[in-house]
Amino acid sequence: MDNTGALVAEEQAPAGAVADGAGDRDARQERARYWPLLLIGSAVVPGTVVVLLGRWGDAPAVQAWRTVCLAVTVQALPFLLLGTALSGAINAFVPERVFTRVLPRRPVLAVPVAGVAGAVLPGCECASVPVASSLIGRGVAPAAAFAFLLSAPAINPVVLTATAIAFPGNPAMVLARLLASLTAAVVMGWLWLRFGRDEWLRPSVRHTGHQEGHSRWNEFRLGFQHDFLHAGGFLVLGAMAAATFNVAVPRSVLDTFAGAPWLSVLFLAGLAVLLAVCSEADAFLAASLTGFPPVARLAFMVVGPMVDLKLIALQAGTFGRAFAVRFSAATVVVAVACSSVIGGVLL
Repeated sequence: MDNTGALVAEEQAPAGAVADGAGDRDARQERARYWPLLLIGSAVVPGTVVVLLGRWGDAPAVQAWRTVCLAVTVQALPFLLLGTALSGAINAFVPERVFTRVLPRRPVLAVPVAGVAGAVLPGCECASVPVASSLIGRGVAPAAAFAFLLSAPAINPVVLTATAIAFPGNPAMVLARLLASLTAAVVMGWLWLRFGRDEWLRPSVRHTGHQEGHSRWNEFRLGFQHDFLHAGGFLVLGAMAAATFNVAVPRSVLDTFAGAPWLSVLFLAGLAVLLAVCSEADAFLAASLTGFPPVARLAFMVVGPMVDLKLIALQAGTFGRAFAVRFSAATVVVAVACSSVIGGVLL
């Protein structure tokens, strides 16, 4: 994580570089003290926008924007809290040898194992980003960490149970979501293994680990505070963008695309990116879109947990903009393709 650095890297680096790194850590520790302000800001920012608008703040559209923005932020914050806490715990307390024993040494085999392991984390996409960053810092191959990042919010038991409840009497939809999401996650892991470049990742992500001589509890606290503050700011920005789309796009636009099979798939995939609905709730929204074919609704549920506005913002803040742009674009293509093929067979 950003607040830790590999001891070996410090030993090999020039003295000036080590001093600079220490200064960076001190600055991050200072910023981490203000992380509670995020909780206040996430609720105050939408209200502040309404106040600045003056009398326009009472307009129904502005009130709807504030409601959606707050709903997305409040819905995601607990899972972001869980993810950053788990990430800090992994970085501070879990030895690197644990990951080398659990995952196969060959990255090509580690990718599907990490993808299946995503089923054990009952969280949303906000939690998976900091956890994936911490896994990379603990020596896990980035390809495997990214497969986990994509699969965890899409195939965990909570999400699959919610899907079964949202689509009663339709187990094929649950199975299709499981297979399409897992396939997309594994394929993206393999694609990163083949085409991904380390320079697309921020150096702070590539060089992390436990610092010898530091209290592990203190390291956990500082790492948790820094990551929660850093990722939470991007979460609020993503929520504001999603709220803007919800208010600005009229319902008639949705109905226009419902009748065309391929257009409906692409449209609902794009809608999932823009709406930024939490993966635990997106199945109920997909079930309500009765005018769209089943494959299109499947694409909505597969794409949403992997790529949406708040997730792109979180990835950009954690891994860097160069990574987020390339990875998100490729993920949308792969997720839509997997949804179309698997949905066409099962639904």
